Amino acid sequence: MWFEGIAWADAAASAAAPAASSQGFLDQMLGNPIIPLVMVVAVFYFIIIRPQSQRQSEHQKVVKGLKKNDEVVTNCGLIGRVADLGDILVTLEIAPNVRVRIERTEIKGMSTYGKPQAKKDKGE
Repeated sequence: MWFEGIAWADAAASAAAPAASSQGFLDQMLGNPIIPLVMVVAVFYFIIIRPQSQRQSEHQKVVKGLKKNDEVVTNCGLIGRVADLGDILVTLEIAPNVRVRIERTEIKGMSTYGKPQAKKDKGE
């Protein structure tokens, strides 16, 4: 009942309007609801999903490549040397004769604490 007037007005307007072929290509593309949805999915993929999967694969390489005496940082911020390696657990020595056991997945990466950073030449 409420939309009946709108339907009559729309029918009259479409009869008076020129043919749909005179609409621009962009108007036809954006009128299709699939195109914006595909664009949103593509943006999410390239901004969120792809970088996260790359970071995850780099983390897996670091965790699998651990060896004794590597200096690592954990997710909670502990810095220590790898004293013992297991399939699931890693023993870190965080001070002389102070050892903690953590899961391998909790290792964030290799530590750069106390190491000089490589200086870049300003000419390059």
